[in-house]
Amino acid sequence: MQRWSGRVAVVTGASAGIGAAIAGELVKKGLKVVGLARRVERVEENAKLLRSEPGKLHPLKCDVSNESDVKDAFKWVKSNLGVVDILVNNAGVCDFNNLTDGPPEKWRNIIDINVLGLSMCTREAIQSMREKAVDDGHIININSVLGHGTPVGFFMYAASKHAVTVLTEGLRRELVQQKSKIRVTSISPGGVKTEIAEASGIPKEFLEHYKDNPIMEAKDIADSVMYVLGTPPHVQIHELIIKPVGEEW
Repeated sequence: MQRWSGRVAVVTGASAGIGAAIAGELVKKGLKVVGLARRVERVEENAKLLRSEPGKLHPLKCDVSNESDVKDAFKWVKSNLGVVDILVNNAGVCDFNNLTDGPPEKWRNIIDINVLGLSMCTREAIQSMREKAVDDGHIININSVLGHGTPVGFFMYAASKHAVTVLTEGLRRELVQQKSKIRVTSISPGGVKTEIAEASGIPKEFLEHYKDNPIMEAKDIADSVMYVLGTPPHVQIHELIIKPVGEEW
């Protein structure tokens, strides 16, 4: 990780959970981290807690489903920090809605954030890297085990994560064709203790049924990001699936 010290990382969905943990670990490694979130006040609070660390957390309000917000955020990075070296696409939403009667606005929100938001941020980060001739940059997509199989429920969310799996491989192939050394990684966690379940309107009886299932902490996923970034520049961890021991899914 030493080679990343002093460089710039953008982390989406940095207000809580996995995003906040990743942003914090990167700051501790000496990076300048731009934490994008709609709830920017939470990122601001985390930035205060990290003041004594070698790096710095820059909170920035951004809704990744809004293209204007995304463009403005990356313009801010260019004006204030120069370039994007690392992008962690972590922002995501889940919703427990049936396909037979679920409201389209809920489906659209999942696709807008989990798929289109990720894609727009990736486009802007790659453009930034190209402008500054950064050929050792890294794009990390926080995927899900649900992006690799058929879940029990969560079908639209799972569909969005299957899209992330395809988009990660598609980006890798495009970069290979372009003779680029920018690396691409998909990290697919199993159960992680975050706020996403409660915030997604998942029925209480469903959560109660799985309350005793093994679960990981957000820092476990942040540690996996540090591992991926810490590999030599010629090594690409393309897909990393992480499950808590004993998980049945």
